[in-house]
Amino acid sequence: MKKIGMLVAVEIGSVLSKYGKAAEEIDKFGFKVYKYIMPQYELYVVHSGAGEIAAAAGTQLLISVYGVEAVVNFGVVGGLTEDMKLAKTAVVEQVVHYDFDVSAIDHVEVGRYTGYPSRNIPLNARMIEMACNIAPDLKRVVCASGDKFVDGREKKQQLAQAFGADICEMELAAIVLTCDRSGIPCLAIKTVSDAIDGGAEEFSKTVNEAADICLRVTDKILADL
Repeated sequence: MKKIGMLVAVEIGSVLSKYGKAAEEIDKFGFKVYKYIMPQYELYVVHSGAGEIAAAAGTQLLISVYGVEAVVNFGVVGGLTEDMKLAKTAVVEQVVHYDFDVSAIDHVEVGRYTGYPSRNIPLNARMIEMACNIAPDLKRVVCASGDKFVDGREKKQQLAQAFGADICEMELAAIVLTCDRSGIPCLAIKTVSDAIDGGAEEFSKTVNEAADICLRVTDKILADL
C-alpha cells in the first residue's frame, strides 16, 4: 500500500476533525505522528509546529523513518496580492525562501540556494497537474516562505514585489528542500487565512475555517496521488 506523508504546522485540528482517531499515535523525536489507514494508502501525519526548522525535521522524519513516497503540505497562508482573497485556495508551483541570504559571499540574489538555477524552487509538476485536474479551481501560485508572520498591506506588497510571490507562509521552503534532497515528490495546497489588508487579527478569526477548506480540497486529491 502506498505511503503518503503529510506535514502539518498549525492546522492539526482540521486533520483530527476530518479523519478522527488515528490507527496509531506515535511520539517520535519530539513530534506527534498520526497514522491513518485509508482505502488506497497509508497516511502519516506529522504535527511539526510553525517554522522552517521544525518543518525540515518533521519532513525528514516522514521520509527516513516512515518511508513515505510523497509528501503533502496543506495549510493556511497570507495573501500578497489583491487576487488572493480570503478563503481562496491554491496549488504552489514554486517556492522561494525569501529570508535566506548569502548574496554577500556568493554574489547571487537573495533566496538563491547553491545548486538551484534560480531562487524559485519548483514543486513536482506531475502532482500539480494531477491536483489541477481533480480541483480545476485551484490557482497556481508562487509562495514566499520564511520564518516570520507577515502582517499588513505594506509588508505584503513589499514581499510580492521583491519576490514575485502570491502568498506567504512559514514552512514550505524547508519541506520542498528536504524532499528534493531525498528525491521525494512534494505537493502543497494552501488556503488564504489573511488577505492583503489582513494580519494577525484576521488570521485568528479565520484560521480554522481556512484550514478546513484547504484539507477538504487536499483530501480529494490524495486518493489519486
